[in-house]
Amino acid sequence: MTFALILHGLLVLTFTARILLRDDLSPPARLAWFIVLNLLPYFGSIVYFLFGEIDIGNRVNRRHGEIFEEIRNKAAHFMGAPENAEHLIDPKYRPGFRYAGSINGFHATDGNTAELMADGDETRARIVADIDAASDHVHVLYYIWLTDNTGTDVANALIRAARRGVTCRAMADGMGSRAMIKSELWRQMEEAGVQTATALSFRNIIRTVLTSRIDLRNHRKITVIDSRITYCGSRNSADPEFRVKEKYAPWVDIMLRFQGPVVTQNQLLFASDWMLETGENLDGIALESEVIENGFPAQAMGVGPTERHGATPQLFANLIACAAFELTLSTPYFVPDATVLEALCAAAHRGVRVTLIFPERNDSWIVAAASRSYYRQLLDAGCVINEFQGGLLHAKTLTIDNKISLVGSSNLDLRSFDLNYENNILLQDEATTQAIFQRQQDYIARSVRVSLPTVLNWPYHRRIWNNVIATIGPIL
Repeated sequence: MTFALILHGLLVLTFTARILLRDDLSPPARLAWFIVLNLLPYFGSIVYFLFGEIDIGNRVNRRHGEIFEEIRNKAAHFMGAPENAEHLIDPKYRPGFRYAGSINGFHATDGNTAELMADGDETRARIVADIDAASDHVHVLYYIWLTDNTGTDVANALIRAARRGVTCRAMADGMGSRAMIKSELWRQMEEAGVQTATALSFRNIIRTVLTSRIDLRNHRKITVIDSRITYCGSRNSADPEFRVKEKYAPWVDIMLRFQGPVVTQNQLLFASDWMLETGENLDGIALESEVIENGFPAQAMGVGPTERHGATPQLFANLIACAAFELTLSTPYFVPDATVLEALCAAAHRGVRVTLIFPERNDSWIVAAASRSYYRQLLDAGCVINEFQGGLLHAKTLTIDNKISLVGSSNLDLRSFDLNYENNILLQDEATTQAIFQRQQDYIARSVRVSLPTVLNWPYHRRIWNNVIATIGPIL
């Protein structure tokens, strides 16, 4: 009994001291860890050891710095210049574009076009057709790559391209695509000459546990063809029926096909991941840029555990603050930090029409409960909340004032904020933004609006449950 009490005290004191020494931890996260460690000291200590600190390791951080130094030295002219925002971007929205440029050094470049895909079938058909038409290289990176119709068609297109001499590089996340990486289809790609790599693999699980975290993932979805075409959005290389979680299907995604200089920025983002995992340098990656006449300004950005802490919520807060009269946002996972939550409420208070679209049924019960804990505060501020009923709305979209759009892989949750590698494209164009806005209206038409009286009438046990989950949300 005495030994157990001493062990209990040592564990709590040791991890409490570590938490208090961390300057990068927010007060809510610090409090959440205190609660868990005091209520469940043994379990909490193990969980903190495995998941408590967002550190991918000194070796990876050092290599990431070297890679971006090489990119800046060899490809700075593809990255755009900070002063581009001064003559390309409407003054109202320059702060958002400037902030986005501060993350990786990718700045707005003119001469881009975008085409919104109608659905998953069109996305698959167009990607396969573009790969079949490739003459020099194809680069793909997916968080989830399944061996379903979409995943198989993309893999077979890569096999065909490699066999005719096109340089093909394929990367998939070690957790999200673990079945594909072990599959016969992956082996067939390699035999055909497709160069493959696994992002954040589990090949040295002990070192990962001791020096990093096993739940740091590469959540990006990047497709680049001949430096002329890139796809950006929320869709993985998987069918909408999404076999691994089919009871929530269909997964409703959004994808855009881009041309212009932003393609090369996405190429460089892919290259940074490829170089990190393979040890190769930038010389082997084809780089060129095509400017489309009468195109619009856009810029790519990537965030992740090797970038500065807080980059994603600060980006969203900057963009939200730029809104003059309307802001519409869709995300499947809404667990914001105070930066984003207060920015949304402040926008609504100053008269911006803030419309939020979340899925009614979520594949994560933790996220579902935590999300709804914020409903009353958002509704009190004047935000409009819609819950999508036609499957799991997985599209991550932000439109501002019928002029600015952000699309990509980032959710508005703490995992996207701190743990995942994500990619997005920020653009200024009325036609493209209007197309995305109309897609958002389609989501709203298939949703139920949540009213303040409804939230106030939720049973006490439900409200308590939502708030308990939200309290420990910063460590989930």
